[in-house]
Amino acid sequence: MKKILIIEDDKSIAELERDYLEIEGFSVEMALSGHEGLNKALKEEVDLVLLDLMLPGVDGFQICKSIRVEKDIPILMVSAKKEDIDKIRGLGLGADDYIVKPFSPSELVARVKAHISRYQRLIGKEAQSDGIMVRGLRIDKGSRRVFVNNHEVIFTAKEFDVLTFFALHPNHVFSKEQLFERLWGLDSLGDISTVTVHIRKIREKIEMDPSNPQYIETVWGAGYRFKG
Repeated sequence: MKKILIIEDDKSIAELERDYLEIEGFSVEMALSGHEGLNKALKEEVDLVLLDLMLPGVDGFQICKSIRVEKDIPILMVSAKKEDIDKIRGLGLGADDYIVKPFSPSELVARVKAHISRYQRLIGKEAQSDGIMVRGLRIDKGSRRVFVNNHEVIFTAKEFDVLTFFALHPNHVFSKEQLFERLWGLDSLGDISTVTVHIRKIREKIEMDPSNPQYIETVWGAGYRFKG
């Protein structure tokens, strides 16, 4: 049984989310403050964190960043704000996805299932230790590590997935819609701006000059292409 940690200071919302997920067969634990949630996330074994953005004491951004230092589990951020800057900041700190309140039970469950399923498939392939070498970039699929000029660069789970997908399909142009469908697998449930955010963060980590990328280039009007 997969375990979900809900970090949400509004008890009624946390209980509602818990009920949705328990009906679908998940084990759920709640934390009603940022400090409690961060402590549970770091010390307990959970398969996904459902993280509210606005929390007293330690907010969702700080919690997300702290979890990412220690763990690679999926993080789904929840916010009542619709401003894109909050979504982008959340993803930039390592969140895999976000969902805006109010949301339907089916949307919440679909997001959680999709991210857990994808994460489990990826970690199940760790025995495959083959790597990808492209000029000064090395991607070790087995250990899920990335090296640029022999220096390791820390990637979130989703950033690693995106980079690896590109590297496995060199010189092929993918639209944002295609990338979103293949890598997130959520069809119309998400926001394709997520793709742009992740590519920007990847460029910042692997490119000497992110404004003039040598690996993932923009093909104007079409999408993105990995230069093999």
